[in-house]
Amino acid sequence: MMTTRYIAVVALATAAAGCSSSAPAETTGFVAGPIMTVSSQSGQLSIAVRTSPQPPVRGTNDVELTITGATDGAPRDGLALDVKPWMPAMGHGTSIVPTVAPAMNGKYLVSGVDLFMPGLWQLRLSISGPTEDYAAPAFEIQ
Repeated sequence: MMTTRYIAVVALATAAAGCSSSAPAETTGFVAGPIMTVSSQSGQLSIAVRTSPQPPVRGTNDVELTITGATDGAPRDGLALDVKPWMPAMGHGTSIVPTVAPAMNGKYLVSGVDLFMPGLWQLRLSISGPTEDYAAPAFEIQ
């Protein structure tokens, strides 16, 4: 037999679950400011990089790239990104291909970035669409 107290606890838990956030990953997994901002190869784009966790760690990480115009600061939406984690000292990348999902306001979410060994890693970004460019933000993984 259910007691009034049990029903109240279940009702409270249900209400709390109903209020939980279903916000996109861009706002929930990236709590710190950019770990770095890099310029694209042409100098036309500015790319702010945030990671989750931040700083990035050995293993799987997610990355949020905010791409804006270098001169006007306007978000650059509608780009296609090819992201390749690369370890220059070892001359190889990873067999796991990260997933790239465009968000709004120049944000692009890169999931499943596998930085599987310590050392310097680059995220080699080939940018295509309305703008063709390249950038390679780098992380030192412990």
